[in-house]
Order: sequence, then structure tokens, then C-alpha cells
Amino acid sequence: MDFLNKLNPQQRKAVTAADGPVLVVAGPGSGKTRVLTQRIAYLIASEGVRPWQILAVTFTNKAAKEMDSRVKAMLNEQATEGMMLGTFHSICARILRRESDHLPLESNFVIFDADDQERIVKTIIKEFNLNDKLYRANSVHASISRAKNELILPDDFPINTYRDEVVKRVYTEYQKRLIASNAVDFDDLLVYTARLLEENPAVRDKYAQRFRHVLVDEFQDTNLAQYALVKHLASHHKNIFCVGDPDQSVYGWRGADYRNVRRFEQDFPDAQVILLEENYRSRQNILDAAMGVIDRARNRHKKRLFTDRGVGEKIMFYEARDDYGEAAFVVDTIAELVLSKQFEPGECAVMYRTNAMSRLLEEAFLQARLPYKLVGAQRFYGRREVKDVISFIRLVHNPADEASLGRIINVPPRGIGEKTLTTLHMVARQNGMTPGAVLLDLAHGSDSPFYKSFTGRAALPLADFGGMLANWRALATAATIPELFDHILKDINYKEYIVEDESDESKERWDNVQELKRLAMEYSTGTLDEFLEHVALVADQDTITDANAPTLLTLHAAKGLEFGAVFIVGLDDGIIPHSRSFDEVEQMEEERRLFYVGITRAKDKLYLLRALQRGGRGMAEDTYPSRFLEDIPADLLVGKTRTGRSIRQSYSSPSRSSYGDTRWSMPSPSKPAPVIQNQFKAGTRVRHPLWGEGMVLDSRAQDNDEIVDVVFESVGIKRLAASLANLKII
Repeated sequence: MDFLNKLNPQQRKAVTAADGPVLVVAGPGSGKTRVLTQRIAYLIASEGVRPWQILAVTFTNKAAKEMDSRVKAMLNEQATEGMMLGTFHSICARILRRESDHLPLESNFVIFDADDQERIVKTIIKEFNLNDKLYRANSVHASISRAKNELILPDDFPINTYRDEVVKRVYTEYQKRLIASNAVDFDDLLVYTARLLEENPAVRDKYAQRFRHVLVDEFQDTNLAQYALVKHLASHHKNIFCVGDPDQSVYGWRGADYRNVRRFEQDFPDAQVILLEENYRSRQNILDAAMGVIDRARNRHKKRLFTDRGVGEKIMFYEARDDYGEAAFVVDTIAELVLSKQFEPGECAVMYRTNAMSRLLEEAFLQARLPYKLVGAQRFYGRREVKDVISFIRLVHNPADEASLGRIINVPPRGIGEKTLTTLHMVARQNGMTPGAVLLDLAHGSDSPFYKSFTGRAALPLADFGGMLANWRALATAATIPELFDHILKDINYKEYIVEDESDESKERWDNVQELKRLAMEYSTGTLDEFLEHVALVADQDTITDANAPTLLTLHAAKGLEFGAVFIVGLDDGIIPHSRSFDEVEQMEEERRLFYVGITRAKDKLYLLRALQRGGRGMAEDTYPSRFLEDIPADLLVGKTRTGRSIRQSYSSPSRSSYGDTRWSMPSPSKPAPVIQNQFKAGTRVRHPLWGEGMVLDSRAQDNDEIVDVVFESVGIKRLAASLANLKII
């Protein structure tokens, strides 16, 4: 039991807690994995609990293996034999195979992966004669998955819209086909086990009596089904030991429900609540900044993070002129930190809200000839939607480009299959032409000598596509690259194709397309040659990698990691917090927690960055500073705005309307703004001819005009002059 001597008082209190329900609220870097593993070792070595009486669940195989190896290192392999330690899904699979007599399945059931699941849904949609553009397979399956996470079976699926009715029909058939295949999906593992324990008291009692102690890691990330599971399994002995931190619950979009912490306290009112507040990762200034942000959150366990690692340096705030300057500052500073031997390259990390924001950072690293690692995402120019759009533009520029043609001839699906494509290549070879040239000729329809080489079913979509390609090539001779970009996407309905549902993943795919358009805007006066050359050279370089290199990752992907120096970019309202959270209190709370998670990844240095303007050179829009910056105590920050004003002065305006001003200068008392009648008020819904619908955030008189700040669903916050914007109130 020597390991107990290495614990701080609160850790020791948690590890040696008496029987009964225990909730350990573990702050970031407070040693929660140590507490969990040593709790298991303590129960076996000191309390006489047999290994097979212990159930420990976590979320990833990596975490489960680490916990298992740590426990075995403290005791020995024989001492832990029979302990059930693993992920929720693996443990449920074991229980279900043992209890298959109570299920509509045989014990040798198979587990369908994501591709299998989507394939079944796609088949059902087709057989039901549903419009697969309105009811995309992955979108429908996502709705089914969300229902299962909330323990909602097909018969109980709520119907509020016609789409709900369709999803319910598909869900019902989907479950029938899984059962007919003696198969389950990942969600079924949880649902079947939860319902098995709920509906079969004998089975529930067998496992609840066996497991004297149930331990749960990352409790704040559990969904309703997972909570029901552990509650049932701990129903006899009531020895449930949950470790987590609601302040780090940032996976709501995956079904995680931080409210399970509240449910736990309601279901186990006599639970011990133990706070782990000593942080072993970060300097005190970083922790104080994090607490300034998270203390503004609602309904949370108050805690005060502290460390014996010292105060550390103040947090560096940098305000760039634009997003290019922001990326350049990051790369230059990391190069300086490495050159001065303060950090190894791999100890530095750059974090951002959405994957689309990686492009400028990637290009800045490539331009500086510095390697980098991208975590949790494909490199920008390797992303499917980016490669698609580039392929369309390459084909317009050069119809002989067979690689691009092969990639996008049936994107979005237009009925051109492999057999038709093979025939196209054969016809081209027989006539000494390229497939692209044949396509352009087929644009003439039945007048083309090649038309009869194809069946009528194949010739029509080829001719239609050839016609679009011909039109784009004609347009390219006079239009700018952004105009060509927009025409292509509009003609093929690419947004409808890529934004398959309301999920963050779909929206991020469209964000990537918009990010590529930002690059195209920079070539408004350039040529297709120049644009495509830039793309080709950068895409070729972005295969560079190095194990000891700075890490680029989203804030979501950063959870559970730590770095010596952390750069958080994009601290503008509409980015952090994301504009999609503006009208949803719960989403705004999660955005706050996400920023808190990012801050607490830093061990020694933290850099917070924003840009006065974003959108690309020649089309930049003014931005607002993130509202979360106001929550960081002024004495923790060092840095100046680009105007030379102090940071706090810049954010001390009584109205958020001044945040977007490039100069942030207050109007001179001797020259008051002219009084005009404002048309728009905060909260008014408006429509813009280009950006669609939005909501007015603020309106004020300036320079004989009305300046209106609007958050648009398509592009975020824009500042507009009412006399020029052609806004219509709706």
C-alpha cells in the first residue's frame, strides 16, 4: 500500500472512500486516472474485494488498457484475474453473449460497423421509394442512433414532423433486418443491455450482486443509456464510484449528457462528493484564467484549481490585423520557442474551433518549411469535399485531366456508373480523343457522332454533364475564379449534396468548401493557372510529416491531451463561441466549457489570438472579440491591441456594438454621430440577397448611415451599411 503515500489528501480521500456512492469531481490535470486505478488496487489489496467483484468502465480501448496495466503494475497479474475492465461496448457485448436466451439473437451475433449500418439504411430508403436526397442514409441513421442513446425504441419514436414519421418507418425496418441477420450495431449493445437489466430482475440481480463495486471513468461523457446501465449494475450494493468533470463535457453532439451528474446526485442523495482541485499540469496563471472563464457557467460544482508548479508567465494575447497575420504569428512564435530551446516542436499545439480553420495555419507552416502534425482530421487539401471542388475546377481548366474526371463525373450522383465510364474511355481511345473531349462533344446531344455509342440511359447523363462542362469553360473565359466557383457549385447542387443533415460534421464539410472559396477570392484578378498552381504546390507539400512537430487540432480533439505551449486561435464571436450557439443557452454553455478545456491543455505557456478582420485578402470583414475574453482577469493577460490600447480598455465599452470597430475608438464628444431614424432593431429577422436569412445583433447611426451588425446562418457575423446592404425585414 506504499502507493497511498504518494497521493495528495483529496486523492487519498477518494481512493480510500468508504462503501456507498461516490462522485469524484476531478479538475483537469488532477490525476483522475491515478485515483481510479489506485481505487481498484486499494479495494483488492486492502478491502478484500475479489477482482471478479469489480467492474470498471471507460470510453476508449486505450484508456482501458492503460488502467489495466497500471493496476497490474501495482499488484500483479494473478491478483487482478477475473476483473471486468473495459469499454462500455465491450462489457455490454460480453453480457449479451452470456444472456442471449433473453434476446431475439443468438449468442454468436455479429456487430455491424458504420459502413454496414449505413448500407442497410440506404437499402431500406431505396426500397421504400424515398427521395435519397431528402432522406440521406447517414442522416437517417444519425436520428436512429440518437434515439437509441436515449433508450427510445421504434415503437416509442416520437413523431412531430413528417420526417419523424419516415425515420420511424426506417428505424422499424432497420431493427428487423439487424435481427434477421443475427446482428447488432454499436448502439444496440448499450440498448439491449440496459433493457435486459430493466426488464429482467433476475438477470439484473445476478450482475448487481456480483459487482460489489462499479467504477466509471469520464462520467460527464456518458449518455442516458450508459447511465441507466451503471445504475442498474450498482443497484444491489450501491457502491458506484464515478469520476468526471462536468466542466469538461464537450461532446453533446455525440449524445453525451453532462446532466447525468445531476441525475447521479438525485438518484444517490447520500453520495460523497470529493473535489480533486490540485492540478499537476499547468502554471497557476493558466489555471486562474481557466477558472475566470468557467466560473461564469451555470449550475456547476464550484472548485478552485491550484498547483505547486508556480505562478508562471502571464498569458499572451495577440490581436492580428487579419487571419493571415494570426497564422504567421503562430508559426513565427513557435519557431522562436524552438530556436531558443524553450520547447521541443512536439510540445507546441495550435487549437481552433473548426477543421476549416486549419488551412491558413497549414499553409503558414508549409511556407516557413516547418513540419506539423494534424490530429483528428484529414489535411485540408486531402478532405473529400475540397478535392471534389478542386477536381471540378481542374477539369474546366483542362478537360483532358482524366484523374479529375474520374473523381467527379458522378459527383453528386447523376447515374453515371462504372460501366458507362468504361465505355466512355473505350470510345475515346477508339477515336484518338480524351474522355473529356468526347464529353464536350456529347453536349450536342443526339447530333454528336458518339451519342449512339451509349445506351439511352447512359447517354443522357453524359450529355447533360458535357453540357455543364462546356458552359463552365465558356464562363471561365470571362468570369472571375470566385464566380466560376459559385456557378459550378450551384449547377451541381453541391451544398445540398454535402450538407446531408444538421450535424456538425455536415456543416464542417460545407465550412471547408467555403474556406476554399476564400482562397479563390484572393485570385479574383488572377488566372486559373495561378490558382491551380498554388493549390497543387501546397497540396504536394502537405504530405510533409515529422514525429517531433507542432500539433494542429480542434478544441474538441484536444480533450485529454497536454502541451507545453498552447496557441488558441480564432477568439472572435461567431467562432469561439460558434455562431450556431448564439440562440441556444445549452450550446453556449458547451462552447464555454470547450474554451475552458483548451486553456487547461497548456502546461507552461498560453497564447490567445484573434484577428481584427477575417475572410481573406480583398474581402475581409471586421470581427468581434470573443465574449469569453472578458471573463479572463485583466491582470493575467499581457499584450496590446493593434491600436496600442490596453486589452481591457478595448473590451470595456458598455455596448458590444463597439467590438467590431477596426479602431475601437470612441466617438469624439465634439463630433457626435448624426441622428437618423434606425430601421433595424436587435432581434429583427432580415434577409440579404447573397447571404440569406439572419438576425440583427445591433444597429447604430454612423457617418450619415445606419450600421447594422447581423449574424447570418450561412456566413456568421457581418457588419453592413444599411444604405448599401439591401436588407429586407422578414
